[in-house]
Amino acid sequence: IKNTYGAGSQAIALSAYNTQQGYYGVGFYGYQDTLLAETGNQVYGKCYIQGAVDFIFGQHARIWIDSSDIRVSAGGGAITANGRSSSSDVSYYVINKSSVAASQSSTAGTGTVYLGRPWSEYARVDFQNTVLSAIINSAGWEEWSSSTPNTEDVTFEEYGNTGTGASGTRASFSTKLSSAITISTILGSSYTSWVDTSYIA
Repeated sequence: IKNTYGAGSQAIALSAYNTQQGYYGVGFYGYQDTLLAETGNQVYGKCYIQGAVDFIFGQHARIWIDSSDIRVSAGGGAITANGRSSSSDVSYYVINKSSVAASQSSTAGTGTVYLGRPWSEYARVDFQNTVLSAIINSAGWEEWSSSTPNTEDVTFEEYGNTGTGASGTRASFSTKLSSAITISTILGSSYTSWVDTSYIA
């Protein structure tokens, strides 16, 4: 699924609403706002997701991204922008056993990319057991903006990440988990009834 609008504008490749959605071996290409994961439970297995600014975003979905290649085409932005707006909202983004690196023709330099920033103040994102290349800034996570940081109630987590981008002094509003989050925590214990587990590590 390719949106070729390019730099400088929001251009969505996929708007994912509803629940029990599975995407397997799919390529999502965009620049800003590539993948809108908005509502319901969603799984992305062995996918390719490319963008530069807030390119995995949305408000209420619970998503599990597994064994996927997340590729950044330009520096200066964040990969995720979760818009969970309250402590009771179920939204949770987990990126598991995947890889984060520059895309083939990327202009992203060392330390110029962030794992996420909070579109809303209860944003909740976890990168775990994922290989992070040197493009990831040592702080890992960033504020939404200097005037609206949105960091007071965020849940920005990491566990077991490797690669150059996994080290450094992380932002004070992020946490290191003591164990990985399980897929059933995100998608429910009956996830095997609708998820093709051959695409899950």
